Amino acid sequence: MKRLLLTTLLAGVMAVPGQAAETAAEAAADPALVDAIVRKLESEGTLDRAVERALTRVIERRQEAQRNAQVREQAQAAERAKAARKVAAGRDHIRGNVKAEVSLIEYSDFECPFCKRFHDTPAAVLERHGGRVNWVYRHFPLAFHDPAARREAVASECAAKLGGNEAFWKYTDALFRNTRSNGQGLAEGKSELALAAELGLKGDDFSRCLADPAMAKKVDEDVADGNAIGITGTPATLVRNNRSGATAWVVGAQPLDALQAAVERVLGAER
Repeated sequence: MKRLLLTTLLAGVMAVPGQAAETAAEAAADPALVDAIVRKLESEGTLDRAVERALTRVIERRQEAQRNAQVREQAQAAERAKAARKVAAGRDHIRGNVKAEVSLIEYSDFECPFCKRFHDTPAAVLERHGGRVNWVYRHFPLAFHDPAARREAVASECAAKLGGNEAFWKYTDALFRNTRSNGQGLAEGKSELALAAELGLKGDDFSRCLADPAMAKKVDEDVADGNAIGITGTPATLVRNNRSGATAWVVGAQPLDALQAAVERVLGAER
């Protein structure tokens, strides 16, 4: 390895005009001379130090490139976040104080097993922060979970239309409790209509609502908003300070500590 490295270095010197090139050519062509030079450099530790310096430079350049890429990704994510629809009490499904300083804007899919696992996490953050944080649910049913994911999203909109915001969140909780996930739909003996009945919503009204194009349109609007800001999977939570505009992303079913840390960063951001 060291002989190969030295030979390569000597060959590179050959491009230099003059006596140095001739000496390098002779050394590169004479294995015995190469061995002698390698032994001398090894005995002095020169070759090891040169190799170490070269490797250090390679590692440092790679780390710098990774840091630069991370900075670019964070800047791009922050820029995308600006395009997200502003939280509005008349349009969004909001759990907690509608005037909270920070919103957890979650793009979710009722058939996503990771969303089901994550569902209790935002609620725990709300309990920690009282009225300073609220939770916003937006639909992002993934195509490979259809038709169940989209059907359940539309059904949740019907729960909101017929029973208001409280009914939406109760229905959402019920969907996640009863879904089998991964596009398999609700557990045996359960259905969108059955869950509605458990909440006291009238079956005939609910059935008519499920066929209302306006409900599907609301789901489509959320999906379009998610696409516009680069959402590709669920759950994806945009943590946004509604006063300062500061944002942070929590992607995937992250543990409570990760979501909590993002909230604290955004809460601490200056206006």
